[in-house]
Amino acid sequence: MPGYYLVCRKHMNFHYINKQSPLILASASPRRERLLAQTGLPFRPVASDVEEEGLSGEPEEVAQILAERKASQVALQARNSWILGADTMVVVDGEILGKPRHREDAKRMLWRLNGRGHRVITGFCVLNPLAAVAHKEAVTTLVKVKALTGREIDAYVKTNEPFGKAGGYAIQGIGSFMVSHISGSYTNVVGLPICSMIEALLSLRALEGFPIPHKSHRTEEDASGL
Repeated sequence: MPGYYLVCRKHMNFHYINKQSPLILASASPRRERLLAQTGLPFRPVASDVEEEGLSGEPEEVAQILAERKASQVALQARNSWILGADTMVVVDGEILGKPRHREDAKRMLWRLNGRGHRVITGFCVLNPLAAVAHKEAVTTLVKVKALTGREIDAYVKTNEPFGKAGGYAIQGIGSFMVSHISGSYTNVVGLPICSMIEALLSLRALEGFPIPHKSHRTEEDASGL
């Protein structure tokens, strides 16, 4: 689903994201923090506390609504900042699989995914420094899980990795053993579609450019004095 822009920057002069004015990540997810850290983008995490269950509607719409709610809640604590909220969900046969509540719930989810394809949808929302919605988008990745045995499912649940993960597995962890292939963004499955997010920030002119140069990093040309 293509993103859309709700605030025009033409007559506004917002600051760029930088070390003095980092992007605010409205999440306590260590996975999203690691993904953003890998980009070199200056950011600061601020945990949000939004109820993720009980909404009805198309998964893409629900993911974007939750992302906006997370970002808006954090905006009260981080004024005059660019803010990013995100929500990831796993969908199989129209059923949204959230985070497993206990071991039996985790096993149920894994049996639902067993030997089948499913969608991983991440909705993300960017608020500008006036706390207005500047961009919302939902990105979908198709994931195929291999045929699992009951023994594999039981053993995986005992690692405790399924807990705190939508759909009950982590593609970036032990759970990678069960993913036979994907179609789409890998980072989207982890929790944040980096490519789409960077494109949105550049289009909004929240970033002056990307990648962001690090002055402390000397190139071979610098070292040779050329």
